[in-house]
Amino acid sequence: MESRQSLIAWVNDLLQTSYTKVEQFGTGAAYCQILDSIYGDVRLDRVKFDANQEYEYMENFKIFQNTLAKHKVDKPLDALRLMKCRFQDNFELIQWLKRFWDMNFPGTGYDAVERRKGKPAGPLDHSASHRPMSSASSARSSSAGAYRARPGGSSSRPVGGGRPAAAAAAGAAGRIGAQRAGIRAAGGANAGAGASAQQMQELTRQLAEAKVLIDTAEKERDFYFSKLREIEVFIQQAELAPGSEVDAMAKHIQAVLYSTDESAVDDPDADVDAAMDDSAAAVGDGAHHHHQYSQQTANSLHVDEEETF
Repeated sequence: MESRQSLIAWVNDLLQTSYTKVEQFGTGAAYCQILDSIYGDVRLDRVKFDANQEYEYMENFKIFQNTLAKHKVDKPLDALRLMKCRFQDNFELIQWLKRFWDMNFPGTGYDAVERRKGKPAGPLDHSASHRPMSSASSARSSSAGAYRARPGGSSSRPVGGGRPAAAAAAGAAGRIGAQRAGIRAAGGANAGAGASAQQMQELTRQLAEAKVLIDTAEKERDFYFSKLREIEVFIQQAELAPGSEVDAMAKHIQAVLYSTDESAVDDPDADVDAAMDDSAAAVGDGAHHHHQYSQQTANSLHVDEEETF
């Protein structure tokens, strides 16, 4: 088993990127281009190499899963777990992808930068030096600048003036109070914006989860429908002896296939033995009905003694 450092180095060398952590593969972009290095037919123009939102991660994983399905590669994926950018989930996938690449890479040269049309790939820079300054920070900076000492100089006012000094102090206190109020207002606005952004991110996450659940449900529906259709065609084309036990069982299966919610069987959880018993009972009922029909025919031909008078 390869170490995470060797896997990161392999990805960076293949894709000409600068990943430093396995968790950064959770955007799905690297996985898409690794498949492109094998098959050469991934729509990299649709891959979000600079993705920083979960809905963008989801688009990348859809491209990844569609490429696997296109080439008939059976690899179950839990996209929601991978999108959380957790180490263990992405470490397991990149290990599998490295083994898959070793077995399927054609061996030809691969220009990763050219294939993605020069788009920058790899982790985004979220360092503190590149973060925009908030309005509260700028307000604090302006306040600090206002409180800096002015260059020294002689004052033209007399030292002993009590009222002018009190007025100046009151004015300074008023300015300080106004600046503090402005800072509090700016902080409140930032807090509200942060809460709205959090709510939007949570709604985006829930929408992405709902899309995955819907896609999974549709795939399962199509899978089981195709199986039922195969059973139906097989029974229709089978040459069964009329009245045999197998024929009765086939008719019972058809009755289950064609039943609706109103006409569904009472016990859908019955086991195979119960189904066989029902089939045998159906054969017995057929024989009983035949005997009853013969008896009714005989009775219709019988002349009642009372009718002769």
